Amino acid sequence: MASASFVTEVLAHSGRLEKEDLSTKISRLSQRVEEVKGEVCDMINKKYEEFLPSLQSAEDLVSQVDNLSSDIDLLKSRIENEVQRDLHIAATEFTELKQQLEKNTVVLSVLKQLQEFDTAIEKYSCKVSERNYIAAAEHLEKAQSTMRALKQRKGSELHVLKGLGIELTLQKENLLYHLGEEWKQLVVWKLPPAKDLEGVKSALKTELHLYTLTPKEESGSGSLLTSVLQAFSIVGELNAKLKFFSQILLKYILKPLISYPSLHTQIEHQTQSIVLRFENRETDLEHSAPAKVFLNILSVFQLLHQHLLDVPLELSIESEKKPKVILAEMLGDMIWKEVSDYIIKDCLVYSIPNNTDMLEQYEEVIQSTEEFENWLKKMQFLKGDATDLLKYARNVNAHFASKKCQDVIVVARNLMTSEIHNTVKIIPESSVNIPKLPALISGDKLKQEKVSKAVHNEMVEMENENKLGQHTFALPACRISESVQKLMDLAYQTLLEATSSSTQCAIQLFYTVRNIFHLFHDVVPTYHKDNLQKLPQLSAIHHNNCMFIAHHLLTLGHQFKYHLPSPLCDGAATFVDLVPGFRRLGTESFLAQMCIQKGELLERLASARNFANMDDDENHTIAAKAVRQVLHQLKRLGTVWQDVLPVHVYCKAMGTLLNTAVTEIINKITTLEDISAEDGDKLYALCRLMTEEGPHVFTPLLEENKNKKYQEEVPVYVKKWVKFKELMLILQANLQEIVDRWADGKGPLANEFSTSEVKNLIRALFQNTERRATALAKIK
Repeated sequence: MASASFVTEVLAHSGRLEKEDLSTKISRLSQRVEEVKGEVCDMINKKYEEFLPSLQSAEDLVSQVDNLSSDIDLLKSRIENEVQRDLHIAATEFTELKQQLEKNTVVLSVLKQLQEFDTAIEKYSCKVSERNYIAAAEHLEKAQSTMRALKQRKGSELHVLKGLGIELTLQKENLLYHLGEEWKQLVVWKLPPAKDLEGVKSALKTELHLYTLTPKEESGSGSLLTSVLQAFSIVGELNAKLKFFSQILLKYILKPLISYPSLHTQIEHQTQSIVLRFENRETDLEHSAPAKVFLNILSVFQLLHQHLLDVPLELSIESEKKPKVILAEMLGDMIWKEVSDYIIKDCLVYSIPNNTDMLEQYEEVIQSTEEFENWLKKMQFLKGDATDLLKYARNVNAHFASKKCQDVIVVARNLMTSEIHNTVKIIPESSVNIPKLPALISGDKLKQEKVSKAVHNEMVEMENENKLGQHTFALPACRISESVQKLMDLAYQTLLEATSSSTQCAIQLFYTVRNIFHLFHDVVPTYHKDNLQKLPQLSAIHHNNCMFIAHHLLTLGHQFKYHLPSPLCDGAATFVDLVPGFRRLGTESFLAQMCIQKGELLERLASARNFANMDDDENHTIAAKAVRQVLHQLKRLGTVWQDVLPVHVYCKAMGTLLNTAVTEIINKITTLEDISAEDGDKLYALCRLMTEEGPHVFTPLLEENKNKKYQEEVPVYVKKWVKFKELMLILQANLQEIVDRWADGKGPLANEFSTSEVKNLIRALFQNTERRATALAKIK
C-alpha cells in the first residue's frame, strides 16, 4: 500500500488523475471481481452439478462480467497513458541531473591535472637550479605524462593546452641545454682541424679528457656524472648522446689505432681529469699486428669503463620500474660491428699467412683474439653471442686458401698484361723446373705402383725394335714470352703448395690454377688485341705461348694427381680438356696475321697492272716495283719470325705467303691475251727475280749456313714453285720445246698446267701460223 500511496501522491500532484483515489478504486474493483467470481462459481456448480434451470441468472452474470472487464480495461488504459507518461518525465529530469554531475566531475579532474602540471613544472625549475637533474627530469617527465593525459581526453579541447605544450617544450630544451653543458664539462674532446683528418700527424692532435672533478665543484664528479646520464635516460636522449660520442670515438680513436701501426695509446692522470692521447713509435710495418691492436683497443675500453660508463642507472618514476641501463653494453651495440669490421679489414686480413708453413704460428693470433673478446665481455661491451671476430680468426684455413688464390690470380693477371716481346728461348734440351713432390702415403703409393705395373706390362707387349728419339715429344725450339714462362712456374708452384695443404685449400688451389688458364684465354687476346693484329712478331710469340701452355697442360695434372686429395686424385685433377682451346687460340691468332699479310701481298701485286704491256717502260717499272715490294715484305717477315717460330711452322708460314705471291703472278700472266717477245723477256726477268730472291726469305735460324737446307727445300713449302719455273720456261721456249715438255700430257709441263692454260700461253706468245696451229693441236 505504501507504493500505491506514493504513485497516487505523484499522480495527484501532477494533476493528471481525478480526486478519487486510485487505490480505492482498484480495491473496489477487486472486491467486485471476488463477488462476481463467487457468483460465477455458484452458477457453474448449479448448472453442471445440480442441473438447475438458471438461464436468466447466467445471462445476468455474463453482463456483469462484461461490465467489470470494461472497467478494468479503462483503468489499465488510464494507467498506461497517464501514469507512464509522468514517470518518463521524472526519469528525463533525473538523467539531466546525472549528466550535469558527470560534467562537473570531468571539469574537476581537468583542473586537478592542470594543477599537477603546474606543480611539476615548478618543482622541475627548483631541481634544475639545485643541479638535481634526476629529480628535475622526473618532474619534467611527470608534466609530460599529464600533458599526454589532457590531450587524450575527448571533448576537452582547452585553448590553454597549446600554451602548456610550448612551455613544456621550452623547459625540456632548457634541461637538455643544462645537461649538455654539464656533459661538456665531464667529457672534453680535442680534435684536429677539419682540413687535416687523415694520417698519423692528424691522429696525434686528438685528445679525450674525462674529468673526475669539474671546475664548478670540489668533490668528485661521480655523482654528477650519474645524475647527468640518468637524466638523459629519463628524457629519452641518452641513446642519441651516446651515439654521437661513439661515432667520435670510432672515427678519431679506434680507427686510427687499427689503421696506423705506429700509433699507441698514452693515458695521463692529471689533478682533475684523465687524458687519453696517442704517441707515435716508428715502425717498418705496413699493417698493425693483431696483438698490438687488441692491446691498444682494450686500454681505451678499460679507461671508458672505469671513468665514464661504469655508472648504475636504476631509473624509477612514480614506482614504475624501468629495466637497468648498461652503458657499456649500449656503446658496444652501437660500434662493435664497425670495430670488428675495421679490425678484420685493416688488420686480420693482412695477418693471414702467405704459405702453409706459417699456419701453425697463426694459433697465437686466434688465442689473442679469444682473450680480447673475453675482456670485452667482462666489461659488458660485448654480449656473449657476438663472436664475429673470433669466427673470422678461427676460419684461418678458408681465409688462407682464399687469400692465396686471390694473390695467385693477381700475380697471374699482372703477368698476362705485361709485355709479350720480352722472350726466352725454349729448346728440346730445356728441362722444366718441376718442383720436388712430397713422398706418397702408403695407399697412394700402392695405387700408383699398380697403375705403373699395368702400363709397363702393356708397353712390354707393344714394344717395337725401333726406338723413339729422346726429344720425340719435346716442344720444338722457339721463343716464348718470359711472362708465360713465369706463369707456368706459378702454376707448378701453386699445385705443389696444394699437395701439402688441407683438403679444402688443396681443391681451391687446384681450381685456381685452372682459373689462371681460363683467365689467360680471355684476357690476353683482348688486352693485346691491337698489337697482335699490327705486329707479326707478337702474333708469332703469342702462337708459341699458347702451344707452350698446351704442351704442359697435357701432363700437368698427371704429375700431381696422386699427391692431391679426393676427388682430385680420383681423376678430376686434369688439364687435358684445356689443350684444344689453347691450340685453337694460338692457331687462330697466327692465321689472322697470315691473312693480313696475304692481303698486303695481293694488294702490292694488284698495282702491277696485271703484268700487261711490259714493253711500256712505265708498266715495266711499276710491275718490277711491285715484285720487289713483295720480296721485301717476305724478307721482313722472315727476319721478325726468325728464331721465334719453330722451324717447321716458320717454313710452312713463309712457304704459304711466297706461294700466294707466286700463284698470283702465274694467274696474272696466264690470263694475258698478247705477250710480245719483249714482254716475254721482261716477264721472264721478273720471274727470275722471284726465283733468285724467293728462297732467301727462308731464314728460320740465326746461323746463315744452316738455312741453306731450308732454302733448297723451297718446292716442299711452296706448292706452285715448280709451276712457276715451268712458266718461266714457257716464256723463253719455242713451240717445239713447249710441245716436247708437254709430251702428250705426260711431261713436266702437263703436271703443272692444264690444257687450256698452255694453249692460252701459246696463243699469247706466238703469232697465228701453221706451226702454232700444229703445236696447239698437239696440246690435248
